[in-house]
Amino acid sequence: MTDSEQLIETLDARVRRRDSRRAFFTGALGAAAAAATLSGTAQAQTATPTPSPSPSPTPTSTFTEVDVLNFALNLEYLEANYYAFAVTGSGLAAADISGAVGTAGAATGGRAVGFKDPIVQQYAQEIYQDELAHVRFLRAQFTTSSLLAQPTIDLGTSATGAFSTAARAAGLVGNGVAFDPYASDENFLLGAYLFEDVGVTAYKGAAPALINSKIYLEAAAGILAVEAYHAAIIRSVLYRKGLQTPSLQLIEATTAISAARDRLDGSPAEDLVRGIGPVDDSGLAVTTTSDGDVSNIAPLNSNGIAFSRTPLQVLNIVYLNQAAVASGGFFPAGVNGNIKTSAASV
Repeated sequence: MTDSEQLIETLDARVRRRDSRRAFFTGALGAAAAAATLSGTAQAQTATPTPSPSPSPTPTSTFTEVDVLNFALNLEYLEANYYAFAVTGSGLAAADISGAVGTAGAATGGRAVGFKDPIVQQYAQEIYQDELAHVRFLRAQFTTSSLLAQPTIDLGTSATGAFSTAARAAGLVGNGVAFDPYASDENFLLGAYLFEDVGVTAYKGAAPALINSKIYLEAAAGILAVEAYHAAIIRSVLYRKGLQTPSLQLIEATTAISAARDRLDGSPAEDLVRGIGPVDDSGLAVTTTSDGDVSNIAPLNSNGIAFSRTPLQVLNIVYLNQAAVASGGFFPAGVNGNIKTSAASV
């Protein structure tokens, strides 16, 4: 079996992936020494183009494939912990978050959701397992000395916490009012909506940095596909619930959240082929086409292409800040690794 075939099997065969993931890519990080330059605002970031991650970046204009894998791992820590809390009442286990690189931190503030809708509960459990598998898969690509630790993650419900700040930016709650994503099925779905679309655009935007390694590119494509499935699940359920119970205003809430994310990540020049544009986010509101009104489950540009965000734009969103900062929002102490500072939105 070739490396590519084994990677596909690792990503797609859920019953076998736990046994095979840590044996895969043995020594593969040695092939990641070649630097790959990210497009657009990514060139403003500082990093060290070496095969091993370093917690202390050195100024240069490039990121390595390892840097991009580390960046992805930070996002997977965030998503996996959210679903872990919602399903189990606890964050990820110590064995899944420890590491020698970066400042180790805990994911705090989450709790189990008292699901009322069995469909939402089943989806949450499935996505939790998928995100945990992503964390373990990415961690398996590193040696003990190069493994990225989980950073501090805020998943709490206080009025000053990340969820409430994001909800306030979208106009869902007022000043001093908390948003609790664990309070109901609908709130949980909106919390998931905050992350899932961003994950899709993050993996798509990071792909150019992985072109030098076809193996890593195929892995990223596999994870991107899973994140897109997750996003479609969340969007579909929110749309259905929004139509069934208009008083919940769930469709309106997704539009507001998307608008807030769009403000945070700036207004890059449009590139319809690459899926880049000043408007790279959209909620679930019905759209009008030449064939009539249609739902908007899949957020695409006019070419039917999914949107991309650079890692720095993603950091704007998870830090909940339009400025160039190194921490905030869901990562109060910042992410770990060399891709750490967001870009000033323009």
